[in-house]
Amino acid sequence: MVIRLDSPQPVYSLPSFDIPDEEEDVPTPGVPPSLIGPLELPEIVLGAAALSTIYNKESHLLGFVPVRTVRLALRYGITTFDTSPYYGESELVLGTALKALELDFPRSSYKLMTKVGRYGRTRADFDYSPATIRASVERSMSRLHTTYLDTVYLHDVEYVATQVGPREAGSSMVALGEGKAEYGLVEGDEGKVWGEGDQRILGALAELQKMKDEGIVKSIGITGYPLPTLLRLALLVLHTPPYKPLDVLLSYCHSTLQNDAFTAFVPLFRERARVSQLLTASPLCMGLLTPTPPKWHPAPPELLKAVKQANVVCGEWEGGLPNVAIGYGYRTASRMSMPVVVGLSNPREVHENIQVWRAIKEGKNDNARVVQEKEVSKVFSDFVNWSWASPPSDLL
Repeated sequence: MVIRLDSPQPVYSLPSFDIPDEEEDVPTPGVPPSLIGPLELPEIVLGAAALSTIYNKESHLLGFVPVRTVRLALRYGITTFDTSPYYGESELVLGTALKALELDFPRSSYKLMTKVGRYGRTRADFDYSPATIRASVERSMSRLHTTYLDTVYLHDVEYVATQVGPREAGSSMVALGEGKAEYGLVEGDEGKVWGEGDQRILGALAELQKMKDEGIVKSIGITGYPLPTLLRLALLVLHTPPYKPLDVLLSYCHSTLQNDAFTAFVPLFRERARVSQLLTASPLCMGLLTPTPPKWHPAPPELLKAVKQANVVCGEWEGGLPNVAIGYGYRTASRMSMPVVVGLSNPREVHENIQVWRAIKEGKNDNARVVQEKEVSKVFSDFVNWSWASPPSDLL
C-alpha cells in the first residue's frame, strides 16, 4: 500500500503503552556488530521493508511485533534502519516503534536511511522533481519523528535514468568487458549526459545536496538493481561539476549465492567513481532463497525450480537454505567491508541473524558452511550472476 504524497496519512499506534518484555526480547550475550565505513554503519542494517504488507499481513503490523523487533535490534547493536515511501507502511510503522522507544533509545542512538522518487510500480509513479524530492523528505521526517535524516537515496534510479545498453535479463559482467562501450562505461564517457533521464537524476541530486547543506540530510546517494547503470550514474555525478562524489550507494540482490556480481563492481565504485560508502542488500534475493519465494518475484520458472532443489540440498543444514544464504551474504560483505541490509520481521529473525553473523565472524563451522555453499552454487550453475531486466521490458 504505497501512500501518495497528497493523500491523508494513516496512523499506526501500539495496542497499549505496556510493550511486552519477555525472554525472547533479551539479546544473547556476545559481540555486537562493529561500526564500519565512512558513515560508521553497523555491519547489519535492519531492512524495514519487512515492516510492511509487502512481506507481512496487516495484523502483524498492528500488534507489538514491529516495536519488539526494532527494540531487540537496537539492543543487539543494529542501530541503522533502511526504509522507503515505496515500502507502503514501513516508514509509519518504523516511526511509531522508534517513538515508543525514545526514552531508552533517543534519536542520537540510531541512524535512519530512506529514499525518495519512487511511489509506485509504473513510470508515472516516479517523480524526481525538486519540489517532490523536498516534499518527500519532509514527509519522511514527519513519519519517522525526526528533524533530520542520516541518508536519503534516489530510489531505483534505472527507472528514471536514460536507458544506455540493452534492457534484458542476463549477466551484468558483460558491461565490464566487451560491453563497456554499449553500457556507457568506457573511459572518456564518464561525464556524458545521455538524455533527459540523466538530467533528471542530476537535478534531483542537486536538491538533495541543498538539503544536505541545510543540515536536513547528512548523506545522499542512489539505489537500484542493474549494476552497470549504478556505476554509470556514479561516474556521471563525479564528473559533472559542481557535483561531488556520491556519499553512499546501495545495490540489492547482487551479493548472493545465486548472483555475486557486486564483488566485481565494488573496486570500480570505490576507486573509479569514488563512492564513499557502499551497502549490499537482500542476501536472500527478496525472499527467493527461501522455501517459499514471494509470488511476485521476477525469477523465471527455471530459476524457481533450481531454488526448490537448493532447499533440498540444504535439507540437513540447520536453518536450511535461508541460513546458508544469509551466512554467505555476511561473509562476502565482511570481506568487502560493507554493511548488509537484511529484512527482519520479528524477534526470532533478529536472534537468528545475529547468531549467523557471529558464527561467520568467529569462524564457526567455516569449512562445513563453505562446502554447503558450494553445493548450493552448483544448483544455480545455469544462473550464475544472472539478473532480471530492470526496468522490465513491459513497464507501463
